Amino acid sequence: MSETLHQRRTVIGLMSGSSAKGVDAALISTDGEDFVKFHGGLRHPYDEELGARILEASQHNVRIDELLLLEKEITLHHAEAVDVLKEQLGTIANSAKLIGFHGHTIRHLPSDGVTMQLGNPWLLAEKTGLQVVSDFRRRDMARGGRGAPLASFFHQALFHEEKHPVGVLNLGGIANLTWLGADGSIVAADTGPGCGLLDEWAQEMAGLSHDIDGQLASRGTVQQSLVDDFLSAPYFSRPLPKSADRFEFDHVDVSGLSVEDGAATLCAVTVGAVQAAIDTMPEPLGVLWVTGGGAHHPVIMKSLRERFPMVRTIDQQNLSPVTLEAECFAWLAVRSLRSLPLTIPETTGCSQPTTGGFVTP
Repeated sequence: MSETLHQRRTVIGLMSGSSAKGVDAALISTDGEDFVKFHGGLRHPYDEELGARILEASQHNVRIDELLLLEKEITLHHAEAVDVLKEQLGTIANSAKLIGFHGHTIRHLPSDGVTMQLGNPWLLAEKTGLQVVSDFRRRDMARGGRGAPLASFFHQALFHEEKHPVGVLNLGGIANLTWLGADGSIVAADTGPGCGLLDEWAQEMAGLSHDIDGQLASRGTVQQSLVDDFLSAPYFSRPLPKSADRFEFDHVDVSGLSVEDGAATLCAVTVGAVQAAIDTMPEPLGVLWVTGGGAHHPVIMKSLRERFPMVRTIDQQNLSPVTLEAECFAWLAVRSLRSLPLTIPETTGCSQPTTGGFVTP
C-alpha cells in the first residue's frame, strides 16, 4: 500500500452553525490533503426549545450551570446525529473510526484571543465509541491568529485544479471568503455579516426562523445611506486576513425601517461587505462559488450576480451547501492527526503555519 493510500481515512464531520437550526453531519474519505471523496450527509434538527436556548447562550450571558447543562445536551444531540448518519449511509459510515467535532460557538472574541465552542469531546467519544478531534481554533489563537476562518485549506483542496483565481464565499451567520490564486496563493477573511443579522431580524420582526425564500427582502427597498454608513465602520477597512468578534456588527441597526426595508438593507450590507473584501484581492476572480444558508437567498444571490462576472452555488460543483462545513471539519480532523497545518499567517494572521485540534481517544 502506498503512503498516500495509507493516510486515507473515512471520517465523520459534525458542525453546529450559528443559526442553531441543528447538527450538520457528513461522511468523507480523505487523506487531509487533495483527496476528498464525499459519501453524503444530513441535518439533524434541534427542537425549538433547545435551539432557543443555544441562541440565548450565543447572544447573551447565561449562568455557568445552565451553560454546562446546555453543553451536555448539545453533545448528546451530536451523538444522535452520528447514529442517524450511520443508519442512513450504512456500511461505509459504520467503517468510520474518527469524528471531527466543531461544537457550537457561543463566543468568538479574536481581538481578545479567546473563543468558546460548546461540546464535550469525552462524552461524544463515549457515546459513539469513536476517536474525536475537537478544539480546532485555540492553538491558532495562542499563536496570534484570530482562530477563523478555518475552511481556507479545505477550499483549496476542493479547487486545486482551477486555472484562474477562485473565491469561495460561505454565507453563514458571518460571511467568510477564501481567495485562491492560480499560483497556489491564498487569502482568507470574515467579510462581515452573513445571514445572522437577517435571521435575527426575521425572527424578531416577522416571527420567521429566517427570511424564507427572500419573502421579506424581495418586497423591500434598500436604504443605501444606511448601508454606506454601516460599511464605514473600522472593521471593513482592516487589512486581510481578519475575523469578526461576536459583537462586531451590532452597529448595523435597521430598527427604524419597515420589516421589508430592513431585510433588504441587511442583504445589501452583506453583499457590500463581500465586494469590499474582494476588491482588495490581488487579482480579479474567475468564479465566485457560494455556499452556506445564504446560497439559497434569492435577493443576496441576485445582488452578487449583478456585481461579479461569474457567481455559482457550490451545488453546481456537486457539493452540498448544507454539509460543506461538516465535511470541512472531517477533513481538518485527519490533518490534525497528521500534524499538518490548519492555518497559516495568510488565512488567520497566526505567527507561523499551525496545526491544531485536541485528540480524544
